[in-house]
Amino acid sequence: MKHVQLITDGACKGNPGKGGWACILRFGDMKREIFGSSPFTTNNRMELAGAIEGLRRLKEACTVEIVTDSEYLRNGMTSWIAGWKRNGWKTSTKKPVTNKDLWVILDELVNAHKIQWTWTKGHANHDDNNRCDELASRAAESQLNSEPDSRSDLYRKHAE
Repeated sequence: MKHVQLITDGACKGNPGKGGWACILRFGDMKREIFGSSPFTTNNRMELAGAIEGLRRLKEACTVEIVTDSEYLRNGMTSWIAGWKRNGWKTSTKKPVTNKDLWVILDELVNAHKIQWTWTKGHANHDDNNRCDELASRAAESQLNSEPDSRSDLYRKHAE
């Protein structure tokens, strides 16, 4: 099984506001930078988007280390999601899970791989995380996408 490293980040200018996400995929000596944007979203939706879009690019089952500075993303996948699913996508306080649409997609993608979640402090000494932050921030500000088949509507903030 191939070992891939996926580094992700999300950014938002206003929360909600213009958002951007980015990820870097590393396999051996290969490095691929991907980023996208949404005109009206939240920071948490952009954090989820970075992980979703990185995993979508994998063409086969892999061992994936996902590096994120988002405790929301990491805790959601490692601590909270099992309870949410068990409770019919309700939180421990019986409220609907925020961003359920994206958690469902991410859960499906994660289940196709062997995943290790690694948290890193944001804006610190992780070069790839800093690069993702730069790409996501630029995507948010300028509403840029690295690929023409942008899914910006998928990541648009929904009415709660």
